[in-house]
Amino acid sequence: MLENGEVVTFMAIAVALLAIAIVVFVSGVHGLVVAPAWWSRCPSPWSWCGVTPGSTAPERRRLGLPVRGMSAAVRLPHRESMTVLLSRWQFGITITYHFLFVPLTIGLALLVAVMQTLAYRKRDGDWERLSRFFGMLFLINLAMGIVTGIVQEFQFGMNWSDYSVFVGNIFGAPLAMEGLFAFFLESTFVGLWMFGRGRLSPRVHLATIWTVSVGSIVSAFFILAANSWMQHPVGYRIVDHKAELTDFWAVLRNSTLWWAFAHTVLASFLTGAMLVLGVSAWHLLKGRDTQAFRRSARLSAAFGFIISILVIFSGDSQARLFESQQPMKMAAAEALYHTTTGASFSLLTIGNLSGIPIFQIRVPHLESLIADLSWNGKVDGIYNIQHAEVLRYGPGSYIPVIWVTYWSFRIMVGLGFLMLAATAWTCWLSRRRAQDRLQRSRWTLRVLVACIAAPFLANTAGWIFTEMGRQPWIVYGLLRTDQAFSPSVSATDVAITLGLFVLLYTVLGIIDGLLMTRTARHGLGPRDEDRPPQQEQGQGDETSHDLVY
Repeated sequence: MLENGEVVTFMAIAVALLAIAIVVFVSGVHGLVVAPAWWSRCPSPWSWCGVTPGSTAPERRRLGLPVRGMSAAVRLPHRESMTVLLSRWQFGITITYHFLFVPLTIGLALLVAVMQTLAYRKRDGDWERLSRFFGMLFLINLAMGIVTGIVQEFQFGMNWSDYSVFVGNIFGAPLAMEGLFAFFLESTFVGLWMFGRGRLSPRVHLATIWTVSVGSIVSAFFILAANSWMQHPVGYRIVDHKAELTDFWAVLRNSTLWWAFAHTVLASFLTGAMLVLGVSAWHLLKGRDTQAFRRSARLSAAFGFIISILVIFSGDSQARLFESQQPMKMAAAEALYHTTTGASFSLLTIGNLSGIPIFQIRVPHLESLIADLSWNGKVDGIYNIQHAEVLRYGPGSYIPVIWVTYWSFRIMVGLGFLMLAATAWTCWLSRRRAQDRLQRSRWTLRVLVACIAAPFLANTAGWIFTEMGRQPWIVYGLLRTDQAFSPSVSATDVAITLGLFVLLYTVLGIIDGLLMTRTARHGLGPRDEDRPPQQEQGQGDETSHDLVY
């Protein structure tokens, strides 16, 4: 069992990492649009707010930005009311919390299915125990994901009614298919998997967990179909200030959808792999069930290494797509103000992101390679894009919060390469000829335990980048967030529900942390050596209740 000091240490690390993610998230007021007016004056919390590009009156006029000397209402035409601001806080906090569970559910479902398949095919008791052990962690996470996900649908109608009216005709089809097909498929078969062990035949019971895995992936597809339409609207027409669906297949063929789906699902697989790897490393540190957890560590490391490469490839392709569909998002991610050929990529900038850095590490030409696979390719800067947006959509600021977009992008990418390195090194140590090198490398095991937090932080940073980079649009090019809220809801109402949600989610977070920690501490349980592997039994065979794969 965990010692008290270790429990406190691991919980403190987890809370600290989660707090960092929430602070970054809330600091940007994640999710839906344009920054408050005071952010437009200071692009970075570490900058000295001097005369930065776009801060002088002539330059702001040229870019279509309001002049500083004007009144607050005129200075920021898209400025949100307190109701909108609080609604953004509420939606941002709840969706970030919910998104901690979604990727892990998808990733663990697949890995548990793989473990149970190995148990079935090899008649192996260790894989059977591992599938039960990690299956319990999956069930706890699934329950929390369902509870926190229900809240999101209610918020659309309560806090964002004008948005719901605008997109209702578009979102109806994919969200209905997600609920009626994917979610019911997942929830029905997870019940069969939970209570069917020993009652269903081994083959049918194995099929149930694979069905759960497929259902979770299909569910993600339809949710991302709706979100991708917000990023890149297709297959619609505007009638009476509402979007009407004209081509459902265009929504499903949306190029934004397929790269977002690939990147999100692969990142979810990586999240599951890193959890399995970290928990296995912890048990190897303690010397418990070492034979079984060496197997799970080897499986998750090999799986995670392959998936890490695919995550990086899909992310690169998605970024290239953003260059054409949402150029402001990628310009803000690089804090690139002027259009440049052969643009370099900033690995690290310390100081002011508006062009007065204290220290920088840059890779020559890499940004151009990312943008269009050209060594000297042209990359549009924030100023040119802002000017083009003003000509297209009218006066206003179309520049997102630079420092949040810049750092969330680097946190996501940096942690992705960290996980690639961690899984590659683990694969090397756990190769068959290395015998017990992984178990003897105590520092590696400790690093792997700490890396459990890496995919959660990377997923959160990626979500922040995707949503904040779309500012000031809730539906890109069609609807701003200051046009999308519920006019009948007061700021007081939202403030009360925001406080209640924060309190409720804090309690849920503590419960989930205790359940996951307690389950992970428990280990695999006693080995059942006395029972011989059972051959496949019929559903009505009484001996099937005692089967071991």
